[in-house]
Amino acid sequence: MAEAIARSLTASKEMGEVEFRSAGTSTVPGHPASEGALRAAQRHGLTLGAHSSTPLSPELIAWADLVLTMGPSHLIRVLELGGDGKSALLGAFARGSDDAMEPAVPDPYGGNDDEYEATFLTLEAMVTAALDRCSREEGR
Repeated sequence: MAEAIARSLTASKEMGEVEFRSAGTSTVPGHPASEGALRAAQRHGLTLGAHSSTPLSPELIAWADLVLTMGPSHLIRVLELGGDGKSALLGAFARGSDDAMEPAVPDPYGGNDDEYEATFLTLEAMVTAALDRCSREEGR
């Protein structure tokens, strides 16, 4: 959901050439988005139908200028794979904080539509703030 939100927001903000890639720290390659995520995105005019899960790899981390994670355990894995100096928790980055104890984005997997909706709204707010921070820092 975060990738779809980010793509949509950058298109509406005309931010230029920005690429996003979603990857999981413990996923099986090729799985589609969950039904709950599909429905939450659809309610907000986004589609996840082409989404296919990708495991996090050192190559993806090397490709990225910035790696934002949903929770502390994800951040630890990113650091183990070479992301030191270019990774942060999404919530902390969005708030301009370096606090590694920032709350994680809630994982709605297996939950009901209300949980997916709450996560979508949390992600939308955090991704918006993160993109705003990137725009400000790019302008310096």
